[in-house]
Amino acid sequence: MAKPKEKTQGKWERWEKDRTFVRAVVGKYMEVFKDLQKQPRVYKSVNARYKGGPTKWSKNIINPQVAPITQSIETHIDILAPGNHGQKHGHMNSAVFYILDGKGYDVHDAVRYDWEAGDVCIVENGCVHQHFNDDPDRPAHILIFKAKPLFAFFNLLMQRVVDFPPQAARPGWENFDPEEAFDRK
Repeated sequence: MAKPKEKTQGKWERWEKDRTFVRAVVGKYMEVFKDLQKQPRVYKSVNARYKGGPTKWSKNIINPQVAPITQSIETHIDILAPGNHGQKHGHMNSAVFYILDGKGYDVHDAVRYDWEAGDVCIVENGCVHQHFNDDPDRPAHILIFKAKPLFAFFNLLMQRVVDFPPQAARPGWENFDPEEAFDRK
């Protein structure tokens, strides 16, 4: 029997390039320890650029590639354009979302969960889910924390896109720029 073809749409840069999920920790204990002590404890999110669009953008802030101080967590910021949604997807790792701005809802395994600014939304392990911005006039701004590097280390790698986000912005939002909307220096 032929293997079914995987559903693909375009290229997502983060899926097309090598990524560091867990770094080697090599060296004498005290040297490694002293090097970690010297690492920054504050990472400026304005120094990272958003990627994606026209309906969903994301920028990575903390992960093993850019922050030697951590091996087990990843943090990124997502923006959903007004009245739009992200990809329907699933992954083995859980995730915690803090809603910075906006209102909307998530659908987790066919169950709807409403959220708004100030709420925390939890995506459980192995859940197929999707994020929706319910406001037709304002973007949703979301901070995401997850232990994906730790899950990858233990070969708990299941991650799949079921449906990709829309390829066209809603009329009137074709030129939305997440850098201008949220990143104030």
